Amino acid sequence: MSLITDKRLILVGGKGGVGKTTVASSLALLASRRGKRVLVVSTDPAHSLSDAFNWHIGNEGAVVCAGVHALEIDPDHEVSAHIERVTKDMKRYTRPDMFPEIERQMRLTQQSPGAQEAALLERICHLIEDAESQYDLVIFDTAPTGHTLRLLSLPEAMAAWTQGMLGQQARSEKLAGVLDHLTPKAGKDVANPMADPAKAATDEMDDRSKQITEKLLARQRLFQRCRRRFQDAEQTAILFVLTPEKLPILETQRAVKALSEESLPLHGLVVNRVLPEEADGEFLQQRRVQEQKYLADIDQTFEQTQFRVPLMPTDIHGIAALQQTAVLLEKAGL
Repeated sequence: MSLITDKRLILVGGKGGVGKTTVASSLALLASRRGKRVLVVSTDPAHSLSDAFNWHIGNEGAVVCAGVHALEIDPDHEVSAHIERVTKDMKRYTRPDMFPEIERQMRLTQQSPGAQEAALLERICHLIEDAESQYDLVIFDTAPTGHTLRLLSLPEAMAAWTQGMLGQQARSEKLAGVLDHLTPKAGKDVANPMADPAKAATDEMDDRSKQITEKLLARQRLFQRCRRRFQDAEQTAILFVLTPEKLPILETQRAVKALSEESLPLHGLVVNRVLPEEADGEFLQQRRVQEQKYLADIDQTFEQTQFRVPLMPTDIHGIAALQQTAVLLEKAGL
């Protein structure tokens, strides 16, 4: 059984410029040739899927060939949409005189470190779940290594953060019950001016607390399900692409260690752009001597399965060129 036949989710990562997009796109075509319905998604802010397929894709997505749907997620759009949703929810639970402060805080949040990853992760989690009924395989063309590792480790961090929010919400609810007897809110949230202010505030707080808690729990469960999917080696595979050069080898070595620490299933390494044996000339011969040293380093450094793909004579753009690479991936064992 092959990787494409076995898995439901494949994440393709690696250093920038090593050929991640080409591998992800070619895997999608290979899977479609085997009768799979495939969604290939770029989460890299510097999208290359459109260039690889020679087809406009964008944030709305496009069918690039029979059986393959492609999508380029726009991180900036996801942050804006995420902030807009959160702002709308917060306004439902607060008084109108608090709206300007909420909007100010949300503007600051939009610029904060990690905001893009958090919004992107939420979109990815929903996308994976929504895709189950429409596609047999989802392939992610991820951003360069560091961003990918942060994204893969984020579900656990986000679930822990949400758990903290739930704890704080529970404490706030208990505190609100005490404060309601001491400081009614000057009638600001009392619909009936003849009603008891403390009683009205308590009634509203109960309902509000329930809604907030349900939203936080739903979000926490979403991240937990996503985390379990990432860690499920039966359904998920992570492929790291590298070239036989010093810097990609070092970066991949760090990535493999990080994936192991996070209990994430690294299926293997795609060693890309290996000089073909028939390439001749003195210059290429010198390159081959150096390359052989790096290939030996890869053999000694990594225990994972390797899939070696030869260097193509021209740039890989368009369906025809990607189909050729798909054949090479198949020959390599994918």
